[in-house]
Amino acid sequence: MTFNETDPVVTRFAPSPTGFLHIGGARTAMFNWLFARHHGGKALLRIEDTDKARSTQEAIDAILEGLDWLGLNWDDTPVFQSARAERHAAVAHELLAAGNAYKCFATPEELAAMREQQKAEKKPMRYDGRWRDRDPSEAPDGAPYVIRLKTQTSGKMTITDAVQGDVSVQNSEIDDFILLRSDGSPTYMLAVVVDDHDMGVTHLIRGDDHLNNAFRQLAMIQAMGWKEPVYAHIPLIHGNDGAKLSKRHGALGVEAYRDMGIMSDAMFNYLLRLGWGHGDDEFISRAQAISWFGLDGVGKSPSRFDTKKLQNLNGQYIREAQDSQLVGLTTPSIEQGLGRKLTLEDSELLGRAMPVLKSRAKNLLELANNSLFLYKKRPLDLDEKAQSLLDDPARQMLESIHANLAVLDNWTIEATEEAVKAIADAAELGLGKLAQPMRAALTGSTSSPGIFDVLILLGKEESLDRLLDQTK
Repeated sequence: MTFNETDPVVTRFAPSPTGFLHIGGARTAMFNWLFARHHGGKALLRIEDTDKARSTQEAIDAILEGLDWLGLNWDDTPVFQSARAERHAAVAHELLAAGNAYKCFATPEELAAMREQQKAEKKPMRYDGRWRDRDPSEAPDGAPYVIRLKTQTSGKMTITDAVQGDVSVQNSEIDDFILLRSDGSPTYMLAVVVDDHDMGVTHLIRGDDHLNNAFRQLAMIQAMGWKEPVYAHIPLIHGNDGAKLSKRHGALGVEAYRDMGIMSDAMFNYLLRLGWGHGDDEFISRAQAISWFGLDGVGKSPSRFDTKKLQNLNGQYIREAQDSQLVGLTTPSIEQGLGRKLTLEDSELLGRAMPVLKSRAKNLLELANNSLFLYKKRPLDLDEKAQSLLDDPARQMLESIHANLAVLDNWTIEATEEAVKAIADAAELGLGKLAQPMRAALTGSTSSPGIFDVLILLGKEESLDRLLDQTK
């Protein structure tokens, strides 16, 4: 039995809480969420925390926080796989009672010897079915055992994957894998199938590194007589060098990119375009993504993660964002940099400055850092590069600039630029030669918005005082 198009769509994202929410997992979560939202279905979250030795509450919190930052909301409370062990075991015993599973009493030493022999004979290393047709009474009393699925030994199994197309495997290649360990605990393979069935999952959208698992899981589904889900195995994300994404390519967790000043909407847009497309569209809103998303737009080749492209897209999102939104997003970083809270007056100034500030920024941290000059107290603490610009000739030039600006009645970009340009012309210098020492004196650094924008944002009195400080 398989799901048909009239069934309500149910997808799931099922991370293991052994670390952060990495980029590939975040994209998988997005694709599941978008597919469900596009079809008016349900998107569910399951935390696969059966590995108690490696699963941590810290990792669970990081995953939930990362998903929330991406704007992915789920339709029910998260399911924790570890709480369902009794249900998993019950299904294994149901398969056992139906003759679709059996008890295996092979000892670890026997299995090790089996594998060594297979290795020596250059055969595939898989369980050889030695207890498949034996009577459990042949085992010593009280001997430990595992429960294995009795898989088909002839024919082939075909999955019609929504991304990969038809993929087939000979049944003889699927060994009788373990469902319940000797201590009665369920294996990952069993738990996943039972949970997906009980949660009513209709579409399994996940990385193509799970494609091999799909055939084992399908064998169990068929043995239980359950509906088969629609499979969609997505190619993995590679680094910009074409190699599988790893730590050497930089930050891997979505929270790392958040802390680097990437906007949530920009990350959503960028991950969406990694392996999925809609014509030539690059700048895609969430509403458009929900409207357009389909598995037919997912490519079969691995996509490449490029941090520079992400930064460029993020810069576009910053420029398009509402000034009030950017004030809210940058305020925590600005307050951290200043070591104090912003006043209402400070926030209003930031709002007025934002159209200028955001025009150059590629991330929120840069935007926040470029805002700090607005609130610095005199005399400014100049960074090393700024200090190097203010030699004696530069300070003399600042005196002339100060004198020309001080007599202005109209403090506008046009008036201030004309006053500074007059000095540059008289000294036969390009305007840039004056702008850099002015920037150092006015902001304490070598990067800022346009220098005449800086003069207007600081106001006449503060600008003149800062210039005068550096002429002494």
